Amino acid sequence: MSATKENAGTVLVLGATGGIGGAVAQNLNARGWKVRALHRNAAKVSAEMPALEWIQGNAMNAEDVRAAAEGVGFIVHAVNPPGYRDWERLVLPMLDNTISAARQVAARIVLPGTMYNFGPDAFPILREDSPQRPLTKKGTIRKEMEARLKAASEEGTGVIILRAGDFFGPNAGNNWFSQGLVKPGKPLTTVTYPGAKGVGHQWAYLPDMAETMARLIERAETLPPFAVFHMRGHFDDEGTGMIAAIRRAADRPHLRVRTFPWWLVTLASPFVPFFREVKELRYLWRKPLEMRNDRLVALLGEEPHTPIDQAVATTLASLDCLRSQTSNNFPAGHSDNALGRASVSS
Repeated sequence: MSATKENAGTVLVLGATGGIGGAVAQNLNARGWKVRALHRNAAKVSAEMPALEWIQGNAMNAEDVRAAAEGVGFIVHAVNPPGYRDWERLVLPMLDNTISAARQVAARIVLPGTMYNFGPDAFPILREDSPQRPLTKKGTIRKEMEARLKAASEEGTGVIILRAGDFFGPNAGNNWFSQGLVKPGKPLTTVTYPGAKGVGHQWAYLPDMAETMARLIERAETLPPFAVFHMRGHFDDEGTGMIAAIRRAADRPHLRVRTFPWWLVTLASPFVPFFREVKELRYLWRKPLEMRNDRLVALLGEEPHTPIDQAVATTLASLDCLRSQTSNNFPAGHSDNALGRASVSS
């Protein structure tokens, strides 16, 4: 069952204070959609993002989600556990609440997907129907999320999934770019890169992903019940393109590049659960992968695409990394601990 004409102009965004959820909410609001959002402290966030209709509630509470979904045509499921903790315990129940609410109000579910569903056996070219044999706990959960959505679509609830690479962009907090490559709030003195030269890597600029999701939502009536698409985004075919773009944005052509300390992650992973998760994701930086967008382009005619230099400069500015080097409070070449700021996107 797809959204009815009466409620097609209203969308509920779960996770509207996050990177992708916020970007989608802002994009749809600018297009004239009525955007509703659920939050545990609605009064506080409504003052910060007054353009949205904020509803008090918790994505872990089925009744809260159902009440917030009343009258909407779409539910964008972009919510993640705070701090990305307790994935095994929280992620699937939250999705089940979304599926239940969507079924009751005849809404279509929209999910921002990732490449974590796939193991290295599916590389180097990822297509929508590539086999999903994930190596990580998070990837296994992601695979199960899509399986539950597929089952829901077979029972009449429409689903749109847009998979993309590692996120970067303004207001994107938990990702490799902002907590691995650079240090937010500090002028650039080094870039810490997790991959190796010659190993291609897939990136996705959040405003481009939000624009793509908005265009898919507006074409929902032409889509099958279970519609899955890949974004090409910014494919760094040699593993050096993102570094070069950061250097150009900072106007520092010789900005030093440090290797991510995987050895330290390995040593600490038996004692630190977060490091175990980071270690599991190393294969994404050791094996080249490229997401093909033929299906998306066939539908939309093009993929929204911000030039890499503009995307990186905007991201670095939002992270306050482009301040004058004279404001730097430590010597050039200082090596801070990258592990203290390494994280991954959902």
